Amino acid sequence: MVSCFACFGGGNKRQSREEEERLSLEARAKAAEAAQIRQEEFEKSAAGRAARAQLQAMAKQSANQNKGEPALKWQMG
Repeated sequence: MVSCFACFGGGNKRQSREEEERLSLEARAKAAEAAQIRQEEFEKSAAGRAARAQLQAMAKQSANQNKGEPALKWQMG
């Protein structure tokens, strides 16, 4: 009698797990590359430049907000 255990994937569990892991790593690498490209395109766009300028303005405003004074003042009343 011929066993068909391998026909149903029972004999190759380790190999298929390694294959799935390899494919998963490839998919993550492709997704990271695509995200990097999208980020670079956004930074070049008008919206990206405006967002960067707004973040810089907010950082500058927050840095100038407490010139030498503590952010929280405590008083005894």
